[in-house]
Amino acid sequence: MGVSNAMTADFLRSAYGGESQAHMRYLIWGEEAEKNNFPNIGKLFRAIAYAEYVHAQNHFNILKDNLYDTSVVAGAVFGSTNIIDNLQGAINGELHEIKQMYPVYLETAKFQKEKNAEKSFHYALEAEKVHAKLFQDAQNSAKENKDISITSVYVCPVCGFTTLDDNVAQCPICGVKKDNFKKF
Repeated sequence: MGVSNAMTADFLRSAYGGESQAHMRYLIWGEEAEKNNFPNIGKLFRAIAYAEYVHAQNHFNILKDNLYDTSVVAGAVFGSTNIIDNLQGAINGELHEIKQMYPVYLETAKFQKEKNAEKSFHYALEAEKVHAKLFQDAQNSAKENKDISITSVYVCPVCGFTTLDDNVAQCPICGVKKDNFKKF
């Protein structure tokens, strides 16, 4: 695996850092949601935290043969105030990835003919679009002081696609059968 272009490698490291931070942030915000009587929003945060782990792992695996120390610069939201603000932080982070980060990273990987990075960035970009909508829907419910009405959340272990309840037979992004999804 690996990459031969320094810019794509930098983008993979930055994306890895950002996804790793999102993973932890969503776990923290999920715990807080549950403590504040929003157990299903907590479940959604935990599920999407797993999806962010999938993205980080995909980026990491492309660079796994490049063992050396490096600084990783990645944007992140810090802090925690209340369910609505935490969801807004999640929405803002997802929208940054959708509108700013991943389009540039993806086009660079295509231009530099880095097929593995291209696939990893594509998977993350498409999954983040779904995450932003799920967080927005959750925030709309929280603004009415209501939890979201769900039974389960399913996450594709290959690309991080996330769906509510039992509504797909296979992943629309990477084609993995739903039987392989992780259920929350």
